[in-house]
Amino acid sequence: MRHALLATAVAGLAALAAAVLENDFYLRILFNIGIYFLCAAGMNVLLGFAGQKSLGQAGLFAAGAYGAALLTTSALDLGPWLALLLAVGIAAGCGVLIAVPSLRVRGPSLAMVTLAFGIVTEKLVTEAEIFGGAMGIYAIKPLTFAGVPLEMVQWVWLVVALGLGLHLLLRNLLTGRYGRAFLSLQADEVAAAAVGVAVHRTKVLAFVIAAATCGLAGALVAQQNQYINSDFITFHLSIFILLLVLFGGAGSFAGPLLGAVTLTVVSALVARWAWIEHFVQGALLLFALYVMPKGLAGVLGGLLRRARGAEAPRRAGVPGLDAVLPRRPDAPAPGTSLLEASRLNKAYGGVRPAREISLSLEAGQIHALIGPNGAGKSTLINMLSGVVRPDSGRIAFRGQALEGVAPHAVCARGIARTFQNLRLFRELSVRDNVLLGQHARMRNGFWSSLLGLPPAWRAERAAAARVEEILRFLGLAALAGQPAGALPYGLQRRVELARALATEPHLLLLDEPAAGLNPQETAELGQLLLRIRAQGITLLLVEHHMDLVMGISDHVTVLDYGAVIAEGTPAQVQADPRVMAAYLGTEEAAEAPPAPRLAVGA
Repeated sequence: MRHALLATAVAGLAALAAAVLENDFYLRILFNIGIYFLCAAGMNVLLGFAGQKSLGQAGLFAAGAYGAALLTTSALDLGPWLALLLAVGIAAGCGVLIAVPSLRVRGPSLAMVTLAFGIVTEKLVTEAEIFGGAMGIYAIKPLTFAGVPLEMVQWVWLVVALGLGLHLLLRNLLTGRYGRAFLSLQADEVAAAAVGVAVHRTKVLAFVIAAATCGLAGALVAQQNQYINSDFITFHLSIFILLLVLFGGAGSFAGPLLGAVTLTVVSALVARWAWIEHFVQGALLLFALYVMPKGLAGVLGGLLRRARGAEAPRRAGVPGLDAVLPRRPDAPAPGTSLLEASRLNKAYGGVRPAREISLSLEAGQIHALIGPNGAGKSTLINMLSGVVRPDSGRIAFRGQALEGVAPHAVCARGIARTFQNLRLFRELSVRDNVLLGQHARMRNGFWSSLLGLPPAWRAERAAAARVEEILRFLGLAALAGQPAGALPYGLQRRVELARALATEPHLLLLDEPAAGLNPQETAELGQLLLRIRAQGITLLLVEHHMDLVMGISDHVTVLDYGAVIAEGTPAQVQADPRVMAAYLGTEEAAEAPPAPRLAVGA
């Protein structure tokens, strides 16, 4: 509420300034600030939150501008307000077209794809007769009120109102489930998918938001000027929109406004010297990248934090023994078949890390997967979690086939995982990392989140309550507000475990969870895993610490060179000569008969 009041006060001051000013030049500067804010607010979602780099925003600006122009000047002869809405829809559709290649490329390659879109659009509107060629389109219907075209001060009020509304809507969206999903894409797409974020769908959504806001800005410019031509649609515009976000502060709510105000005023001051304008903007871009990587908002935020004083990091607390992990209502009964993997194969060229692997897991057990380095353990975990697709074989989880299912869908069905190498969202707090685990369990959709409706509030409160219980279960409640990447390594491991538990899994895949832990931490981990099993969660544990494995496991499967060489109880596996050969390199394996396949729990 405080933020909404502050934003409304800033918008009110801008509207009051427009009412007081009589000079059309200053009114146009305010109008341009509003237009660039609309562009930057959407671009901030795409770049600042989702981390997707786009150099094609000029093409989306053109989609909105020429959409409004053609809808009001062609045989359709639509009203200006309806044309404005449809132009936003046209730009959003173009955003989907740009997003499709982003499903295959990222980083600099993605920037090149979007750049190509912008260049093609500029060439198209310059050459194609339907867009008026270089002369452009004239006699575009302006927006009206009571049948009278808007005056300049009314145009300023309109963009101020639109900017305020857009800011509040995006804040609703970005402070909840969808904002965390966007940030997870920027940090680690593999980890995001593993906790239930639909990576491709979320990318498309970010592109559509940026496209719609840019298209809205373009349509307003075309209708205010009552004409549009290719001079408005240049590569320089794409760079300027990118600069607005970077200079103001990507990923902050104040950044788009700071960037729009500062750069619009600077552009107005140097406009009389056209030759220097691009030089100044290029210098500001380099300055923002190298001197202010978090933009003006980051600098101001740092000053405020120093003024308040740094918060001393706290130690982890004692795990809450009375805490209860959240569970899905359809939890499997102990002893029932949970997962069946049959004859899985995977090859990378001449290397075959998985050869006819078969695995059976029962609900309510800790099932260990051991073997020497390179035996194929992590490859099997990756196949079970959907990160890697097997070349052949079958995976069934609770009777449903999993092969070919995307990682986020695997998570939604009840399989969670941790990683051999930590994949935390390091810049996010411990609480937000674990809240991301709740992403697939929350049911508030896009529109309820955008509009801030009661279902979204209730879903956020319920998820926060479940996360607090998980943090208490693991003894992390005192560290909830700390950045995850600032914690000691052992606590980071525990945060990753908490994030996986937040998905409310039936099956938890742990890929070397004790890696890098000292003996005391390893012992504590063993007790923690036993407590998790007691909550009704089945565990598949990949681990090299044999004391940990043999101390807590109900069943052990041994891999060597991508194949199962033994399985059974810990005592049976320890006595198997083929296991000793695999670990110690003895010759007994050559003389020993093939180990019998033992039933789970035998």
